[in-house]
Amino acid sequence: MKSLNFNIHAKIIVGYLTILICLVLSLLTVINRMTDLQQEIDYVAKHDIEIHDLANQIQKNVLDMETGMRGYVLTGNQEYLEPYNDGNKSWMDNYNNLHSLLEDNGRQQQNLEEIKPLILNWINTSGESLINAKKNHDAALIKEHFAKNKGKKITDQLRTQFESFLSTEKALTADRINNLNEHTNNLKIILYGLILLVTVFTIAIAVFLSNSIVKTIKQVVRTIKGITDSNSDVDLTSRIKVNTRDETRELAEAMNELLSNLEKHNWVQKSLTDISTLYQGITDINELSHVFINKLAPLVQAAYGVVYLRREQGGEVDFVKVAGYAIADDDLVKTRFGLGEGIIGQAALDKRIFLIDQIPEDHFKITTGLGASNPSSLLVAPILFEGRVEAIVEFASLQPFQSEHLTLLDLIQDKFGSSISSVSGRMEVERLLAESQVLTEELQAQSEELQAQSEELQMQQEQLRLSNEYLEEQKDFAEQRAIELKKAKDELEDYSLKLRMSSQYKTDFLANMSHELRTPLNSILILSQMLMENNSDMDHEEVAEYAKVVNTSGADLLRLIDDILDLSKIEAGKIEILTDEVNVTEIPQTMRNMFNPVAAKKNLQFEVVTDSNIPPVLSTDGQRLQQILKNLLSNAFKFTEQGGVTLRIELAPPEKAKKLINKQTREPVLALSVTDTGIGIPQEKQKIIFDAFQQVDGTTNRQYGGTGLGLSICREFTRLLGGVIEVQSEPEKGSTFTLYIPSRLEAEEVVPLDVRLGLEEVAVTQEVTEEQATWLNEDLEIDSNEEEGSGEHLFKGKRVLLVEDDGRNVFALVTALERKGVKVKVAENGKEAIEILQKRTDFDLVFMDIMMPVMNGYEAMEAIREDLGMHHLPIIALTAKAMKGERDKCMEAGASDYIMKPLNIDQLFSLMRVWLTEQVNQD
Repeated sequence: MKSLNFNIHAKIIVGYLTILICLVLSLLTVINRMTDLQQEIDYVAKHDIEIHDLANQIQKNVLDMETGMRGYVLTGNQEYLEPYNDGNKSWMDNYNNLHSLLEDNGRQQQNLEEIKPLILNWINTSGESLINAKKNHDAALIKEHFAKNKGKKITDQLRTQFESFLSTEKALTADRINNLNEHTNNLKIILYGLILLVTVFTIAIAVFLSNSIVKTIKQVVRTIKGITDSNSDVDLTSRIKVNTRDETRELAEAMNELLSNLEKHNWVQKSLTDISTLYQGITDINELSHVFINKLAPLVQAAYGVVYLRREQGGEVDFVKVAGYAIADDDLVKTRFGLGEGIIGQAALDKRIFLIDQIPEDHFKITTGLGASNPSSLLVAPILFEGRVEAIVEFASLQPFQSEHLTLLDLIQDKFGSSISSVSGRMEVERLLAESQVLTEELQAQSEELQAQSEELQMQQEQLRLSNEYLEEQKDFAEQRAIELKKAKDELEDYSLKLRMSSQYKTDFLANMSHELRTPLNSILILSQMLMENNSDMDHEEVAEYAKVVNTSGADLLRLIDDILDLSKIEAGKIEILTDEVNVTEIPQTMRNMFNPVAAKKNLQFEVVTDSNIPPVLSTDGQRLQQILKNLLSNAFKFTEQGGVTLRIELAPPEKAKKLINKQTREPVLALSVTDTGIGIPQEKQKIIFDAFQQVDGTTNRQYGGTGLGLSICREFTRLLGGVIEVQSEPEKGSTFTLYIPSRLEAEEVVPLDVRLGLEEVAVTQEVTEEQATWLNEDLEIDSNEEEGSGEHLFKGKRVLLVEDDGRNVFALVTALERKGVKVKVAENGKEAIEILQKRTDFDLVFMDIMMPVMNGYEAMEAIREDLGMHHLPIIALTAKAMKGERDKCMEAGASDYIMKPLNIDQLFSLMRVWLTEQVNQD
């Protein structure tokens, strides 16, 4: 498994997230403890105080009754009975409330229960008895009661009981307050400890992340300073080593590449300088050639080397061997070549370098003391000066020549050619001087001719000076050429990246289109087979429901086929525009009729806004215009979960129309915009969404389905209508697609469209489908006797988990399975399936769809096997993704078996028999 690239951005985010999680956990801990303290405070404030209040209230009720009774007995005034009656009514309610509050304290509840008989005894023996005696004017009974002092004894006993009860409650309240203070101090300690722990952890993460990021950067900075510092000797052979896989690794690799290039450039410049210094003081062309070949051959790691100089005789040009490196006299080395003869002559004729890597075995042998070997590479290069080939050099090597060798040879040929010309000129001068001396001795009369020759030499020197200037110009031209080559290389790399991205988009498109086509086809085949096999077991409602699902799936399949046919027509250039009069005022109502049910179903607002100044009639292709608007509105509703969609019809500003339509037109330009409040489109994806096969999310587990063809068709139809289409969008805020079309389509604009979208790659799916069909046949070779022996009773009562996001397939499969007596549980995605299996593990088999939102089938199967540890639970993968290698991919993810959509219901039941029988055998 390849190591994941943990870049700097991810490191910083992980660091901050870790710190944030620690802070959140600390805050949750503190909040939890504070909540417990608050509950304790509330308990003391509410429970204990209420107990005290109720106890005091009961005492007050008894006192009111006693005071009221005494006042009535002494005065006979009925008004004194009001506090008695109120206290008599209230004390029992207060008692019951107090008794319920003491449920958690049995001892206090028992003390309270001992008070109740005393109150009742006082009411019966003192309160009611004396009041009735007063009403009956029985003064003797009243006098006897007060003489024996019966009421006072009960009242004193009640007062003692209440004081004991309240003192106990006060002690309990004090204990709770002490516990509360102790818990508060513990909370402070926990808070200080969490602050210290989070601080230490934060500092540790910061130090770790900063060290991992800064270490490599410091190495690169030191290396760059060493290169830029002219006083330091930088080691260009050293390389920066990094173990991380983030941006610092990319920086180090870029620095290492720079060092390699600098090392090569430094080697070339040093070698060029060393060779150039050899020419000084040499006046013989043969010596110059020997020195040159003996110095250059080791530099380019050549085992053999030969120099051929230009020679002109009788108007014919040939090249003669004058020097060699490691060449013996008996070696079979040809001594001369004519212009165009062999590689040597051809290099002189074409004035270009020949690099030969494929050398036959019977070619020239490189001989050493231990034997002879075939060279692996030959290098033949012309030496030019002022556009003329002065010499040819040939090198033979046991290893391939490097790019820096070719660069050195390319830079040195002009200088060596200039040296050859200079030395030849000097030799010619020396020869002429010698001849002039002989002629002077023989004939003084030729002095004037010698003077002329001297002037000619001066002219040659001037020519040499001009040649040097020309060499400098050639050097500047070579440097400019190198820059241009670098730019061309970057453009080629960018183009290569775009080609790879285009190939990936097409691959994703094939997978998604396979899924989109096979999904409705699957439900059609299953339900139609069930209808075909119907033996009057289904009622009319079931048949109607099956037919409805088949009809819906067929309509979806037809829509997908229409999109593919539209693209096929566009590719073949067969789309033609039929211009007619389109009533603009009918467009709003038409769109409302189409999309009001969609808006109502998704609980979205749909509004059509029309400006009053638009022309009532358009001269365009109404069918194509309506198809564009339908595609744009369908996309808007698909990617919008809340808010609404707005269709606005208005005139485009003249400046905008002139800029976009790019022509002068007397007719107004109509702007039709579709605005939604959906998920939006990232900026980097807005340039490619109109290209065929490309989507904002082209993966198999994307949340929104589709083939990615709708916008491509919209763009091409818009071009046919003479208009353009623009998009403005921001992620999570929505999108606006605006269609600009002229109100009158000119006749010369109605031409067939010839666009090549690369649909030939769709043919790949045929090969893939055939391969998967072979796999399926291999997997379903089940012995017929075994099937008959298993019987239908095998399915009765079995529990199956169906993981499928398409409602039509769910309906078809659930119906088919339940007819066999199977109990089916449905999950809409992999995540929901995991949650179900965590709660209950008694499923006998799992049907797993592959392409689902939230969590796809691959991830779900891996989680079931690894995270849940269900290694023996049979999982049958259901997939419509007809791509090569899909079976192996499902098996690697954890599938027990594999079946491809559209499903054959008999094959499905056969697979179930196999795996259910295996489960029974294991049990």
